Amino acid sequence: MQLHRILVINPGSTSTKIGVFDNKQVVLEKTIRHKPEEINQYKRIIDQYEFRKHVILSVLDEEGINISKLSAVCGRGGLLRPIEGGTYEVNEAMIADLKEGYNGEHASNLGGIIASEIAKGLNIGAYIVDPVVVDELHDLARISGVPEIPRKSIFHALNQKAVARRAAADLGQTYKDSRLLVTHMGGGITVGAHINGRVIDVNNGLHGDGPFSPERAGTVPAGDLVSLCYSGQFYRDEVMKKLVGQGGLMAYLDTNDAVEVEKMVEHGDKKAKLVYEAMAYQIAKEIGSMSIVLEGKVDAIALTGGLAYGKAFISEISKRIDWIADVLVYPGENELEALNEGTLRVLQNEEIPKQYPNFVE
Repeated sequence: MQLHRILVINPGSTSTKIGVFDNKQVVLEKTIRHKPEEINQYKRIIDQYEFRKHVILSVLDEEGINISKLSAVCGRGGLLRPIEGGTYEVNEAMIADLKEGYNGEHASNLGGIIASEIAKGLNIGAYIVDPVVVDELHDLARISGVPEIPRKSIFHALNQKAVARRAAADLGQTYKDSRLLVTHMGGGITVGAHINGRVIDVNNGLHGDGPFSPERAGTVPAGDLVSLCYSGQFYRDEVMKKLVGQGGLMAYLDTNDAVEVEKMVEHGDKKAKLVYEAMAYQIAKEIGSMSIVLEGKVDAIALTGGLAYGKAFISEISKRIDWIADVLVYPGENELEALNEGTLRVLQNEEIPKQYPNFVE
């Protein structure tokens, strides 16, 4: 088997995670922390790309990685226009939308740009894999009940699709021949209905619907939310913080750390126990709802993300859903591995890389 060395780049708000893989073998994994004074000097997030590229190349040099041996570079996909899942070549149309911040400013927008900059100098391919804007919803899933507010596909596409492939393989199937329910449980929680390689329904895990999470409110009673907005007590930004950042566990228990909450439960905190079990209950409800999307024909239910490390938490969910299908658990986010695997499928000619459309034409 031909050896492919791949550099993967996952930019976060205050750090950049990088990985170097020889096929699926990890050569290097490192989290580069950025000091506030280093990144705050840039007016826009997108202006950081030269700085971050330089830091990445310096770290690779320090670690003894010869970049001339790279076969490809892959960056985390950013807030692009809605596209179907897959591995995409970074092209000029994509870079233009990332630089403009078409769907919003986020550190992940830097991934494709930095990958392209590094790859260009080496005359190799630059890619992104399954960005959060992956949209494969069927038409029924878009109808919300309010025409002005269609349901949107914003979810943990990278990890969900990687885990779906892994679950399918563990079942002796291919992803494109499987019917799976995949639940990513981290700072946000999303439950996706995967059928034949497409996510045809999923809750909006950013500030939309679904279960509450460590820091997001999920679905809340709409009428009461409207009343809160017009109560005169809160500015718009304050309400948004209640939904994203200060919602969920944070709102009830003043922490978004599930490990800390588990310790509170172990020490007899009845409120913490109730709220933690309620989060598991809501996740199970969402999974049950999504099983209807697959008409009850579910090959397996996969649970993933940071919360999947909590055995008691997983047990709380599983006891309510294991009648639907077997429950498979894949803890962690594994984003670097997912980026690498998407790129490797292209280099090994298992997939044809997709082209980001030029929406201007």
